[in-house]
Amino acid sequence: MQVTTLSFDNLHAHGPLFADLLRARHRTFIEQAKWDLPAADGMEFDQYDTPASRWVAVHDNGRILAGVRLTPTTHRCGIYTYMIRDAQLGLLETIPPNLLFDDAPVNPEIWESSRVFVANEVPSNKRLRVQMQLISEMVQAGRTLGATSVLGLIPANSPRLARRVGLDCVPAGPVLDIGGSMSVAVNISMATKVH
Repeated sequence: MQVTTLSFDNLHAHGPLFADLLRARHRTFIEQAKWDLPAADGMEFDQYDTPASRWVAVHDNGRILAGVRLTPTTHRCGIYTYMIRDAQLGLLETIPPNLLFDDAPVNPEIWESSRVFVANEVPSNKRLRVQMQLISEMVQAGRTLGATSVLGLIPANSPRLARRVGLDCVPAGPVLDIGGSMSVAVNISMATKVH
């Protein structure tokens, strides 16, 4: 099992990994979760997949096992910034604007994590290891990018997993039904040591 952090600067060095990650997101979010998202050629993408973002992929022998996208909260592209802030500003129909207790931050030390997934094909006896690899690399990538914390919208039961692996994960908003699953915005400190 390998973990790779992708950026527009290094995509060329990783063959089809980025396209495979977008195909895995298509299977996870469009085919399985039935979310209405942009797609082309079997790949899911949106307005936040820009050169400002980074993508963490857990992969094994050409198969994507898990992934997450990291986007700086200072980024702007046209009318869009980052997903959580844009939802709060009412720019996204599918995410309620009341997802945060406070105003969405715009801070170079805070990045957003989004499109977090573990592929359904990952067997239950390997899921925790895959999740650990994903979280560990997300924290490492966040620190490398200068992040002191990550703001994410995650399944409501995920903060328990985060605490179990040593992450300081604090709710930043109420639990909401988003796309048919209970989700919560959280702040994750990049200062803690992952077990």
